[in-house]
Amino acid sequence: MSHSFFARIHPFARLLIAVLFVLLTSADWLVAQEKRQADQIENVAIWPDLAPGETSRHTGDTLPMRAQDKPPITRVKNVRLPTIDVFPAADPNGVGVVILPGGGFGRIVPDLEGSEPAEILNKHGISAFVLNYRTKLDKKDPGWTRPLQDSQRAMAWLRKNADRYKLDQEKIGLLGFSAGGQVVARHLTDKQVLAYPKIDEVDDTSHRADFSILIYPWNMYDAKKDSLIAALEVQNDAPPTFIVHTSDDRSSSLGAVLFYAGLKKAGVESELHVYANGGHGYGVRAKPNSNIGTWSARMEDWLKTRGLSNQK
Repeated sequence: MSHSFFARIHPFARLLIAVLFVLLTSADWLVAQEKRQADQIENVAIWPDLAPGETSRHTGDTLPMRAQDKPPITRVKNVRLPTIDVFPAADPNGVGVVILPGGGFGRIVPDLEGSEPAEILNKHGISAFVLNYRTKLDKKDPGWTRPLQDSQRAMAWLRKNADRYKLDQEKIGLLGFSAGGQVVARHLTDKQVLAYPKIDEVDDTSHRADFSILIYPWNMYDAKKDSLIAALEVQNDAPPTFIVHTSDDRSSSLGAVLFYAGLKKAGVESELHVYANGGHGYGVRAKPNSNIGTWSARMEDWLKTRGLSNQK
């Protein structure tokens, strides 16, 4: 656009063009900033080479965004090489949390149920590690076996590398959403038995969680037997656990209630919140006509009471 043309147009139009120019360049700047921030996220593989039983190092395929998801939600499928996205706290207090997103085992949701809760944990001095675990191969795949292997390995790997991330080896926990929550529950009740053959010295390190957080854990209730699904036998060595569910969740809150009851019977200090409504898959976001958006504040209170936060 020439200077002479700009001078001939109406002053208001000139102002409008200038504002649009600033907005467009600002938008470009924000996109560039977000890209730079994303590029700065450390991403590490937890296995020395291929994961158990795998023949590929494929880190997954990102699915197209859904128009109804506002803000957007990322979904990734076909993960064959599990990795961890590292979100270090600016003022670390030695506490670390491995986060397992949900996704029904066929995919993972690394932002809604990964980076977004990581941001909340970071405010408390807690470094977060989002686990991009392996997804289902086919319909015959039960779904949880590979994620459990990845969860066990991630915990041992992180504890082995605690100094690298300024962590206390006795203050590393697990946070699982939906299908990730079921995996965490299986991890907590695995009797410290590896779900894969030992590979290296990392596997000599304990994969036990020092505390855990289960958010709308998925399909933990067996309606036919009116009990928890097989393998979820809570032992008295389970760590303190914080649990959230909603009464109207399509994945019955009875799974969360029975798991809490198991912890209670085993003498494990835990906390359960069942909200009236809110459905499933909300992450740390608010939902219309529901109080479910307040659950993260209750988690923050719980972290404080257990001495896991640097906030008073």
